Amino acid sequence: MILEIRLSNFFSIKDEIVLDLRAANINTKKSQELFDNTIPYDDYSVLKTIAIYGANASGKSNIIKAIRFCASMVFTSHTHNENSVFAFKPFKFQGYPNKPSRFFIRFVSNGIEYEYSYSLTQKEIVTEELYYYPNGRRAKVFSRDEKAGKSKNEIYSFTSVIKKPMDVAENTSVKSLFISRASQMDREIGKEIFRFFNEKLILGYKGFNTLSTELLFRNNKSSLLSALQIADSDIIDIKISKEIRPGKNVNADFLTNKVSIEDVVQEHLKISTFHKTSPSIAFDFGTEESDGTKVLFFIMLTILDIIKNNKVLLIDEIEESLHSKIVEYIIGMFHASAGAQLIYATHNTNLLDLNKLRKDQIYFVNKKQDASSDLYSLFDYKDFRETMDVEKAYLQGRFDAIPYINDSIANLKALLNEPAK
Repeated sequence: MILEIRLSNFFSIKDEIVLDLRAANINTKKSQELFDNTIPYDDYSVLKTIAIYGANASGKSNIIKAIRFCASMVFTSHTHNENSVFAFKPFKFQGYPNKPSRFFIRFVSNGIEYEYSYSLTQKEIVTEELYYYPNGRRAKVFSRDEKAGKSKNEIYSFTSVIKKPMDVAENTSVKSLFISRASQMDREIGKEIFRFFNEKLILGYKGFNTLSTELLFRNNKSSLLSALQIADSDIIDIKISKEIRPGKNVNADFLTNKVSIEDVVQEHLKISTFHKTSPSIAFDFGTEESDGTKVLFFIMLTILDIIKNNKVLLIDEIEESLHSKIVEYIIGMFHASAGAQLIYATHNTNLLDLNKLRKDQIYFVNKKQDASSDLYSLFDYKDFRETMDVEKAYLQGRFDAIPYINDSIANLKALLNEPAK
């Protein structure tokens, strides 16, 4: 469960932005009716979903991209070599390319709260810190500052939480996060943090192969069929079997400029669907089902796994390839879950409904005059009452975060009649 994320100096994000999933203190009748939108935790509640709105090029996708990059660093940084360049860009202006970028996340894993942060340039880690709350009180695990000196003893500070921490530090380069190396070297708290990022924080709808599809289908078949039927599908049964088919592997050696093709025998999944009209007639999933049905099949496989295991899903453009009613249905599934979370960016203003979302669940991203992205919540607008039409207000520009288009007939005619150069 994520409580808070902070980002600075990533892509169009200049100064620190805060995505706070801790529910605000709202005691209105409407917020009480939306109690399913939150997870009880400690002496407050945590939001199950967050919606991020903004105009094209405002930076909302950059927020998702930055979180994905920072999370993936945890489970990939130990593989980096000395010539590695990290796959992000700092804010381009005002000297920010020369400043470190910073990521902070506060989360709960197996009942314990953690605060993990690091800063980095495109070429090296600068700082790294981990605190946790083992008994409800904040305690340090370690801190790291590569500018503090040349020796590992000067750079690192440890408490007694990690076994033989200097062994890990000695094997951690400036290209790697200490927590990644600690996990690789079998340190328990390192493995706990690694597992959260690798298993609990899902960075998008999963790519599927034969093994993962078969496993998720076997574990979720009944729920999948029910989910598809609620979404107005007439599929009443699905069967999956394996088949061996010949294929070809293309091998390219770019050092010798040689390409070879070999015949191989590959294992494939054969998916058959059965519909209400003629339950005994099988449809080939790959060639006879619509693209929309295929997309929904794989999305639901991902979502059911996330919801059943209280994971966190991060999605950009949640409405892509999906009807708005299906998107509402997916968000509703998270609200009905015990503790799954969804962070999504969207242009779908139909979802701006205060009968379904709390004010603190709605965020806006606006491009500022200096080209940086600003993030703020509808809850910040204290004068906006819950009885008001938030979709209408948003489209009218009440919260900024929309494109301002001067599309008068005169302008359009001038554009279309402009002589070719």
